[in-house]
Amino acid sequence: MQSALELAPSLGTKAVCQALALTRASFYRAQKPKQKVAAGRPTPPRALSTEEREQVLATLNSERFVDQAPREVYATLLDEGSYLCSVSTIYRILNAASEVRERRNQLRHPNYKKPELLATAPKQVWSWDITKLLGPAKWTYFYLYVIIDIFSRYVVGWMVAHAESNALAKSFIEETVVKQQIVPGQLTIHADRGSAMKSKPVAALLADLGITKTHSRPYVSDDNPYSEAQFKTLKYRPQFPDNFGSLQDSRAFCRPFFDWYNFEHHHSGIALLTPEVVHFGLAQQVQAARRQVLWQAYLSHPERFVNQIPQPLQLPAAVWINPPAKEVLMS
Repeated sequence: MQSALELAPSLGTKAVCQALALTRASFYRAQKPKQKVAAGRPTPPRALSTEEREQVLATLNSERFVDQAPREVYATLLDEGSYLCSVSTIYRILNAASEVRERRNQLRHPNYKKPELLATAPKQVWSWDITKLLGPAKWTYFYLYVIIDIFSRYVVGWMVAHAESNALAKSFIEETVVKQQIVPGQLTIHADRGSAMKSKPVAALLADLGITKTHSRPYVSDDNPYSEAQFKTLKYRPQFPDNFGSLQDSRAFCRPFFDWYNFEHHHSGIALLTPEVVHFGLAQQVQAARRQVLWQAYLSHPERFVNQIPQPLQLPAAVWINPPAKEVLMS
């Protein structure tokens, strides 16, 4: 290689490489001086200090937050006027401490053509479903009926009963519609194809109230994603028991759960706001307060926000059950 470097200025690079059976890439690479590998990556000046990282980890592992997701902790502290770091930094700190892992395997389903429903405000589209709660003995169940507003994620109605009944479903929906002051032509109610959902009493009630009804395709739970996700949140709570001793026990559990879900739970699908805030039109007020907290955090450490001034997450303007394909939206 040394001889090739010496001969190239007088004979030409191409001729020398052909004569020595040497590729020109190797020739040019040999001309570049070898760079020394850095001993270690320097710590960026905007990085959290060791004390600050320990404070973040201690907060996440505290009794108050140990069972909550990083986004839930971030939103809770933000609403209390406190900012430790971004959500991504929280995950990096947890990963460095080997405290991040999947809570369970996630199933993946193929894409199908599905019912397409759009909500741009509360009280436009509701999703409802019934799930079983295990009773005191094998093969005994209590039945939890839940209606959720897909835009605000607010649970507008719930009920626990001994059975899945057409009459109970009809009464339950009617009471919820009256309580939420729904007018004819305002609402669409989506459900799967359970016997109560497809029953004639329920269909007749919805027709009388001027409510449009839609159904999922058979055996496809993804057609009813908001109800399924809400049930998952219920059953993966640390306090959720293996079984319930009585109907009263199940109701005693559900009552504080739905209070928490509606009024305290910072939902990732609605910009880490609570369902109550979105359902009752308080989102702008809460976002303004959050924006002020982030502004103060920026003024304290502007070097930590490289690209732009931090802003609260934006509330989605539209919520879909199965949005149309992109080429359809663009046409």
